[in-house]
Formats: sequence, C-alpha cells, structure tokens
Amino acid sequence: MFNIAKILISALIIFVASEIGKRDSLLGAIIVSLPMISLITISWIYFETKDVDKIIDFSYGVFAMIMPSLSFFITLPYFLKRINFIPSMFLSILIMIVLYFTLSMLYKKIGVEI
Repeated sequence: MFNIAKILISALIIFVASEIGKRDSLLGAIIVSLPMISLITISWIYFETKDVDKIIDFSYGVFAMIMPSLSFFITLPYFLKRINFIPSMFLSILIMIVLYFTLSMLYKKIGVEI
C-alpha cells in the first residue's frame, strides 16, 4: 500500500508541475528547478528506513552528479534552435549520460567514492 501511495504522490507532483509549466513557464521552471525528485526520494528513504547514513550517502551522490545533469539544460536549447524536438532530446540525454559515465570514471580514478 505504501508503494502505491509513493507512486500516486510522485505522479501528482509531476502532473502539477507540468500543468503549471504549460500556463506559466517561469513558475513551472522554478518549481521544477527545486530538487523535487531528490526531496521526494530522501523522504521515501527516511520514512522506509530511518537510516540517515543512507540519506547522507545519497545526498553526496546527488551533489557529485549535478554537473552532468546541468549539461542537459545547456545542450537542449542549443539543439532545439537547430533541429527538431526528438533528436534534440536524444542528443541532450546522450551527452548527459556520457558525462555521467565520464565523471564517474574520473571520480574512481582520483579515489573519490560516491
């Protein structure tokens, strides 16, 4: 039952953010730029495990991977000005994934554990 509640609450937040974004792009951007997924995930981890060490590790991991995530928001507008939506999304996601793996390998190489 708890898993169903998690799914419904998470879906509702995404639905509300996308509806607001259709009406007011700035307000939608502000809502979505909040670390909503991280906040929800941290809450679910806490309520299910009460393990703050897991939350600490998760928080460090999210922080360590912010830069590759930001690449999506830099490359998507660039591609959208030049090519159609689907290829723009695909290329932006692909670049982000490559940067995730590259940064992960760099972290391992210099001895940083995530």
